[in-house]
Amino acid sequence: MEHAPEFLKLVDDAKSRTKEISVEDAKKRVEEDRTVILIDVREDTEWQMSHARSAVHIGKGVLERDIEKRIPNKDAEIIMYCGGGFRSALTCDAAQKMGYTNVKSLEGGFKAMLKTDWDMVKY
Repeated sequence: MEHAPEFLKLVDDAKSRTKEISVEDAKKRVEEDRTVILIDVREDTEWQMSHARSAVHIGKGVLERDIEKRIPNKDAEIIMYCGGGFRSALTCDAAQKMGYTNVKSLEGGFKAMLKTDWDMVKY
């Protein structure tokens, strides 16, 4: 997908303040520690097609509204993913502005996950 230049500027700005995690490291963290929260921030239609089995869904459009209800612990280790790693950078930035201290964006997003043996739910 070709992204609009202004969108890419927003993403680059968010990435300057957020941490990214590789697919391999994220998979290891999720498997080793059941308290790590994996959040799929993609649209509802994307989630409904397929998602990581261990993920919870809080779409980008409602993240700021719903994250405190769903994940009240602002020190929880959170890994967010989207389709390719752009929207998750934006949502990590927003979560950090809301006081979340340990959030990371998955490098390459769902596309990168599909290239591994990550356990997926497919419909």
